[in-house]
Amino acid sequence: MNEKNKFKSNKLSIRFFDDREVRAVWDEENAKWWFSVIDIVSVLRDESDYSKNRNYWKYLKGKLKKENFELVSQTNQLKLTASDGKKYLTDCFDNDGIIELSKNFPSKKANRFIEWFTYSDQTIDGKSKSKAYALFDSSLLDAIEIGTVKGLQQIHGYLFGGLYDFAGQIRTLNIAKGGYPFAPVEFLANTLNNVENMPESTFDEIVDKYVEMNVAHPFMEGNGRSTRIWLDLIFKKNLKVCVDWSKIDKWDYLSAMEESTMDPHKIKSLLQNALTDKINDREIFMKGVDYSYYYEQEDEIRGGDDQ
Repeated sequence: MNEKNKFKSNKLSIRFFDDREVRAVWDEENAKWWFSVIDIVSVLRDESDYSKNRNYWKYLKGKLKKENFELVSQTNQLKLTASDGKKYLTDCFDNDGIIELSKNFPSKKANRFIEWFTYSDQTIDGKSKSKAYALFDSSLLDAIEIGTVKGLQQIHGYLFGGLYDFAGQIRTLNIAKGGYPFAPVEFLANTLNNVENMPESTFDEIVDKYVEMNVAHPFMEGNGRSTRIWLDLIFKKNLKVCVDWSKIDKWDYLSAMEESTMDPHKIKSLLQNALTDKINDREIFMKGVDYSYYYEQEDEIRGGDDQ
């Protein structure tokens, strides 16, 4: 382990490639991310078994060391949260190390992975996601109006300001998804006013309000990413809980939201089972951002706008 790179950080991130998690931890001193090597091995081998990936990395690491491959000396061991919720020391590489490893990895996925890894942070979603991370420490978080249309506009404007020219602005065009039209523009102002005035004292009331805001779909893009933060802020204010989005399967969520206009029971069950009282926990917030944006990646694969 490279001793000079030891550090403490509670800023974590989860990236997703082909439905597989790639965990990362932020190095404040050197201003860069460190990524789990085991997760990269899992991606490139298309293998879910942790033990098999760990053993393969052990073999590959030894092989590269014998070949005097400089990359091995750049390995850093950092604590990352595993699937059992506990933190373990994990071999990590920085951005350059991950690309170098991928270039020398015997996998058909390597080139596609490198392209994704290199450019994913430069997309609108990548840049917006960075803003969402920063929201945790932003003074705006305490200034956002909770449960109002203006508050949702504040969130959207923050996430997409400088990325979309309509950031924070209510749409003026009709939109639809999969043949399902969202609230018509001529009725949108009245619809949003009705949603804003819906009660939000109980869990059921809050989720009903969330579902109706999703039906209204007030923005041209970025509705889901903004509204999930909006929902969490309502939960925090009124029930002192928030959603641990990492506990909600992406496809279950998308399916539940599609059904929610006719039957909200599924989305209510998913949210109820994922509630946590860790409302000021940075890791919960960061994971929430990661999964929220992950839902949109999957939705784009299916050919639609975000929920």
